[in-house]
Amino acid sequence: MKIVGVAACTSGIAHTYIAREKIVKAAQKLGYEIHMETQGTIGTEDELTATDIKEADFVLLAVDIKINGKERFTGKKVVEVPTNTAIKAPTKLLKTIVEKLGLNGG
Repeated sequence: MKIVGVAACTSGIAHTYIAREKIVKAAQKLGYEIHMETQGTIGTEDELTATDIKEADFVLLAVDIKINGKERFTGKKVVEVPTNTAIKAPTKLLKTIVEKLGLNGG
């Protein structure tokens, strides 16, 4: 399972990075490959490549604001949730997405 995503909150500081960290740890725990970009006060970090996006099974947007570059995900399965959802229950979130999208989880 390959996942790419973007984390971004209204202030571009705490929730952006907490959401990224929680999602990455949950994905690793589940044995998924993940690459998360952040869009915060200091700009875009760990920017997703076209290859990352192309190879991903789905895109997870943990965002509270409008993000830059959303058009990159055209044609991909995109799931958008608030950062709080990603922070509170990241493992449950990933399992639910995989199940709802009909992916095998492997």
